[in-house]
Amino acid sequence: MAVNLGNYKIEKVEVFILKAGLGKQKFWSSQASFPERNSLLVKVTAGELYGWGEAGQYGPPEPVAAAIKHNLAPRIIGRQVQPTRIYEELYAFSRDFGQRGTYVEGISGIDIALWDLLGKITNVPVCELLGGAFREEIKVYATGCYYRHDDDNASTINVGESIEACSREAASFKEAGFRGVKIKIGLLSIQDDLKRCRAVRSALGMDLALMVDANHAYSVPTALRFLSEVEKEGLNVVWFEEPVIPEDLEGYRTIRSKSRTPISGGECSFTRFGFRDLLCGSGGPCVDIAQPDIAASGGLSEFMKICALASSFGVQVIPHVWGSGVGLAAGLHAVATLPPSPFTACPQYLENEPVIEFDRNPNPLRDELLSNWKFKLTDTGSLKVPLSSPGLGIEVDEAMLKKFEVTVDL
Repeated sequence: MAVNLGNYKIEKVEVFILKAGLGKQKFWSSQASFPERNSLLVKVTAGELYGWGEAGQYGPPEPVAAAIKHNLAPRIIGRQVQPTRIYEELYAFSRDFGQRGTYVEGISGIDIALWDLLGKITNVPVCELLGGAFREEIKVYATGCYYRHDDDNASTINVGESIEACSREAASFKEAGFRGVKIKIGLLSIQDDLKRCRAVRSALGMDLALMVDANHAYSVPTALRFLSEVEKEGLNVVWFEEPVIPEDLEGYRTIRSKSRTPISGGECSFTRFGFRDLLCGSGGPCVDIAQPDIAASGGLSEFMKICALASSFGVQVIPHVWGSGVGLAAGLHAVATLPPSPFTACPQYLENEPVIEFDRNPNPLRDELLSNWKFKLTDTGSLKVPLSSPGLGIEVDEAMLKKFEVTVDL
């Protein structure tokens, strides 16, 4: 029986700010400590059905929540559930003042929720609505080996203990069945971070993939010095993520032109226009691998456009995934729709087979928030796409929502 989409009009848009303290499990990247995990969930209701989305990465959720509540949500009340059209109209509304950051993140959350809602209305998984799934399981790599340090002062880190902890953590990923591991660099000196890389490579062996992420901590000369040592020692780094600040596109091109190691970036880029700047230029693309965050760069609607743009430049897309179980579910559905890049009859891990990031840092908002789905690594080093229910295939546990929700005056 055909569904009359006109019978479903958006009645309500709600935002939920979630925070989960980590206590002694606090960790550091090159830029900051993470004493808590936070998330901004978006719930869009039409009739008796509703969809969930996630808005933003790890920045403060309050500005994004306020933008949704006061400026974006009122514009879509009473509208039909049309994710791509609503995305384009909300972006056009905010273009003059919100091409990056807060407003795009807010639109991203609404967009993901609308796709989830449309899937529930039509009784179809989101990956099918987006054009069809190439796969029902997605190969993953582990993101971990941050700087384990529960002090508020980064300079007090015990380098030796940190390196040992990094090695043990990498070994645990290997034992768990991961085929690739991404570690953090950039908080310490190049020489100390090279020790981390050596320790991890030793723990993993040469058969597992190793990636490094500086979170834009380096200058161009420093990044090139680091890469020179990595390549000279044969550490076999699969990619170097965010070597320099995201605004320095020419710096990216310089590093890419002088290195054999693939360069990745894009988690701080927004919309297809931001990725156009990463990909276009007289010197060619800035990156070999583009990493849009679906919850920040424009949602699922814009993610598909970014992927189409990247494919025309021969650039792979591996989305950045950081937040709650809602964002991870959206990422799995999105990556399920991506063809091998370039296409092959026998896709190979981290060469042409689409993969996704699986953050292994403590995160109750990923591990405890959903009532009907757990993200478990399969024997093939994959995560299953939630396909047992329509939409994103996940349900938020209302008790957990209340446990982690923080009430804020917006």
